[in-house]
Amino acid sequence: MGSASREAILAAAKRAAQAHGYGGLNFRDLAVEVGIKAASIYYHFPSKADLGVAVARRYWEDTAADLDAMLVETPDPAACLRRYPEMFRRSLEAGNRLCLCSFMAAEYADLPEAVKREVQAFADINLAWLGKVLATAAVVQAEDSKSRAAAIFAAIAGAQLMARSRADISLYDALIEGYRAAGLLPA
Repeated sequence: MGSASREAILAAAKRAAQAHGYGGLNFRDLAVEVGIKAASIYYHFPSKADLGVAVARRYWEDTAADLDAMLVETPDPAACLRRYPEMFRRSLEAGNRLCLCSFMAAEYADLPEAVKREVQAFADINLAWLGKVLATAAVVQAEDSKSRAAAIFAAIAGAQLMARSRADISLYDALIEGYRAAGLLPA
């Protein structure tokens, strides 16, 4: 069982958690999808909590890398803020799924402590990035960047949830445009 199996398990677990949350991380189902025995998953992830930690950590690490890459590719901070909702839209494009950590945040009370920390890390990196970019773009004063970042993050997660509940990505797009028209997001 090498790193290729571990990566395949993490990829399958990501898709499952985006569609069904932490509760959807079922070793038997993941094994079928990956094409291995369920017992083989335990080689890499001794428990469901270990798998949940690994998949949530990978998710926020990938998100952090994507956010950093966005700043490199798009040096204009206002343009980065306009592009930010695209990251959440991609989940909807991939089979009407939710952001993995948003889904797990909805299950927060039932998560193991270690998984909770990873879910919080996802929110923290998004809030820090948004706050930094909002201040750099001079959209708000530096002292107001944290509250604006939280409002944007919550609004985008809410838009994603509404669109998923109706299986209508155009609703997500309309809500994002509404946020721009209202001044929450830069136009």
